[in-house]
Amino acid sequence: MLDAIRTAAVAADVTGPVELVALGLTGYPQASAEAFAADVGELLDADEVRLTQDMVTAHAGALPDGYGVVVAAGTGLVCLAVDRDGTWRKLDGHGYLFGDAGSAFAIGRAGLVAVQRARDGRGPVTKLADTALDPVTLYRSSTLVDDVARFAPEVLRCAAEGDPVAHELVVRAAGDIAETIEAAVAQLAGEGPVPVACVGGLFAGAGEQLLAPVRDALPSRARLTPAAGNSLDGAERLATGPAGTYADLIVTHRR
Repeated sequence: MLDAIRTAAVAADVTGPVELVALGLTGYPQASAEAFAADVGELLDADEVRLTQDMVTAHAGALPDGYGVVVAAGTGLVCLAVDRDGTWRKLDGHGYLFGDAGSAFAIGRAGLVAVQRARDGRGPVTKLADTALDPVTLYRSSTLVDDVARFAPEVLRCAAEGDPVAHELVVRAAGDIAETIEAAVAQLAGEGPVPVACVGGLFAGAGEQLLAPVRDALPSRARLTPAAGNSLDGAERLATGPAGTYADLIVTHRR
């Protein structure tokens, strides 16, 4: 990660000194966050480093007021609920083996299972089986999770073309996402409406094809809201103002 940050800094012509750095990391180093923040500070000659998880920058970018629920879905899926008093709860984000329900990996895997079932005669006929891909060959891949997730667009395409098996997989994924949102909304105090933003590559690619069934399955308090910005906007917000709502989610290093 330090090498990636160094490369980005060189590409952006950042030579230091830097007043403040804000980073939202996918591979957040939970056990060594403070030491990593210090390393980033030394690398960039920074007075202050604010280090957090990518779900936090996604939340800060999507919901500028800092209140509500953000679901970030790409290869994996994670959900962050933040209340008005700053209390927060992370839901899912448990990885491809034990979680990430409704993610591109989950959709892709379900689609590939349907392929094998159709080819074996154990399941219904589906256009998904027209793929030239032999799912078994993916076992040898060093990028297995990404490869499986890349089948999700095929599932979405076949569903849009009326394939009932693919359609059911999309509806099932939407139900899983709505279930996560429902659990997140239940964590927030009060009875009023809760803004919910869905961000990330999966939603960007699927659009209403996925959002519509998610919306249909949501509890009454949840209000799907267009994201105000992206993770980069969130990182900028964390860098240009006080930690505020996200204070408990940020590791800060000052020299």
